[in-house]
Amino acid sequence: MSTNRADVERLQTSLGKSLHDHWQLFLTEGVVRLILGILAIVVPAVATIAAEVLVGWLLLLSGIVGLIATVRMRHAPGFLWSMLSAILGIVAGIVLLVWPLSGAVSLTLILTVFLLIEGITSIFYALSGRWGAMLFSGIVDVGLAGLIFAGFPGTAVWAIGLLIGVNLVFGGCALIAMALHARDSAT
Repeated sequence: MSTNRADVERLQTSLGKSLHDHWQLFLTEGVVRLILGILAIVVPAVATIAAEVLVGWLLLLSGIVGLIATVRMRHAPGFLWSMLSAILGIVAGIVLLVWPLSGAVSLTLILTVFLLIEGITSIFYALSGRWGAMLFSGIVDVGLAGLIFAGFPGTAVWAIGLLIGVNLVFGGCALIAMALHARDSAT
């Protein structure tokens, strides 16, 4: 047991030293994320389309790679299913790239359904164990889903970009706080 504790302490010391030695990089990343998050919040439509185009490229490229791999392994079991999956990825990627606004609508609808299911699940989970923070999180998720759905499809223009922006702002602030704490900590 003492060996495990010593290993954990060595790991914590090593991690703390690394954070202290490279706090400027974490600070820079945090500031960049904070700035990008603020920009995404200020112009959420641009951030939404940028995210949608990125997803489109990812699907297209993964579909092409999948198609190449499938054709090269045409005698492997499941060839037709693999081919169908690759073609579906290519088609979905092209659709998102050619019609970005309709892609944003689809992604927003998927996000809304996810938030609703996640929120309901969190609420029931919280009620079974009396966890206040989990209950609050579930209510916020259901509220966000309701807000997005109430204005749908108009909310598709800004919802994804705004949520990405909020995520970047909070993530950036966390990195900045961590970097400043690491800068001030003793090695």
